[in-house]
Amino acid sequence: MSHSKETKPHAVLTPFPVQGHINPLIKLAKLLHLRGFHITFVNTEYNHKRLLKSWGPNALNGLPDFHFETIPDGLPPMDDNDADVTQDVFSLFDSTRKNFLIPFQNLLARLNDSASNGIIPPVSCLVSDGSMTFTIQAAEELGIPIVLLWPASAFSLLSVMHLRTLVDQGVIPLKDESYLTNGYLDTKVDWIPGMQNFRLKDLIDYIRTTDPNDFLVKCHIEMADRIQRASAFVFNTCLELESDAMNALSSMFPSLYTIGPFPSFFKQIPQNHLASLGSSLWKEDIECLEWLESKQPRSVVYVNFGSITVMSPEQLLEFAWGLANSKKPFLWIIRPDLVIGGSVILSSEFVNETRDRGLVAKWCPQEKVLNHPSIGGFLTHCGWNSTTESVCAGVPMLCWPFFADQPTNCRYICNEWGIGMEIDSNVKREEVEKLVNELMEGEKGKKMRQKVIELKKKAEEDTRVGGSSYMNLDKVIKEVLLKQ
Repeated sequence: MSHSKETKPHAVLTPFPVQGHINPLIKLAKLLHLRGFHITFVNTEYNHKRLLKSWGPNALNGLPDFHFETIPDGLPPMDDNDADVTQDVFSLFDSTRKNFLIPFQNLLARLNDSASNGIIPPVSCLVSDGSMTFTIQAAEELGIPIVLLWPASAFSLLSVMHLRTLVDQGVIPLKDESYLTNGYLDTKVDWIPGMQNFRLKDLIDYIRTTDPNDFLVKCHIEMADRIQRASAFVFNTCLELESDAMNALSSMFPSLYTIGPFPSFFKQIPQNHLASLGSSLWKEDIECLEWLESKQPRSVVYVNFGSITVMSPEQLLEFAWGLANSKKPFLWIIRPDLVIGGSVILSSEFVNETRDRGLVAKWCPQEKVLNHPSIGGFLTHCGWNSTTESVCAGVPMLCWPFFADQPTNCRYICNEWGIGMEIDSNVKREEVEKLVNELMEGEKGKKMRQKVIELKKKAEEDTRVGGSSYMNLDKVIKEVLLKQ
């Protein structure tokens, strides 16, 4: 698909400003770029600064027809100008609703001014994170199509679409704190189409609130009302993984497409000038790839709890000794802000015990790690990016969900797909040791590995030329994004 400067379609992509939302949006931007689109990718100023710090000041320059722009996030500046941490998600949610629309409209006006001078093509469509609903208003005012990407699982959107009913039926808010532990969360939820055998604890974890005016519940109910105005909705998933959810959602949205999983798409694309364009806000430690080279095939446990999960020093200690006592080699990613209220301190005893078989790094190129032959299992928080990356690499999981859609993803990984096992939220070293050994050597681990390799193959079929996700991406482009 080749276009002249005048006719080249111009898509503006806007992620919710945290790492786990930027990743899939960048991947979708690359897929559109490969199909002939001029791309403008909109980060917040804070995240753009982190991106430049992690990739080097020139990494984002000179990409043909792929530009980065910024808008302010409306939050007070961090105390430390060099802050390298995820901002508070509640504050970001609040600010995107209140402060982003006008700077975003100004940016679009500026882009269209440049277009009238012949510098770039005029903005012809918007592609936005499902949480950034202000972009729908901007698209409506310009009279251009807008596609929303839901960056989490389709099942989590199904949870969100039923939050209002949960409130109306008095299921939430919880009566008091005791309901978190008294078995109430084991209540079956059998009235949501597409979610069989679900319990309250398997739904998006914003329901675990005792506050009748809970901010995140309110935000998500408001979002559920707005997102139905989008021209189309796309998902980083495939029917093989989430057909029940997609069938249920199709009655709520006129135009839905599965266009993933993205990691499979990229395995099938030849290397190109965008291959080096990363989306990590932390500097990646690539030395860990060299360390993996020295390890036996499928012998290493990879541990990463994503970009937002935080834990207590006690939980960190239980994970550490569970890994140490399993005697398995491990690569453990510990962000600087992983532990609540302080820096991460691993005892010298632990360091000495695991020196010959453990490596701790601050951040890493996760997809490269998961696809490395030495990786045998993934201890994960079950974020949707990590889940799809693990499936596409054929790696079974140990699950320790933290918040948002992660309990839902965990339910699928462990119960529906049979490719993972859950670790109790009240983590204990004995359980970690036992499950790591089962994952790496046990009968259950072998079965999970077979199943995840089958899912990996199905995902590859879906994203190949002629596969359902491949054809859906074509449809979204032709029938929605290029529609005049």
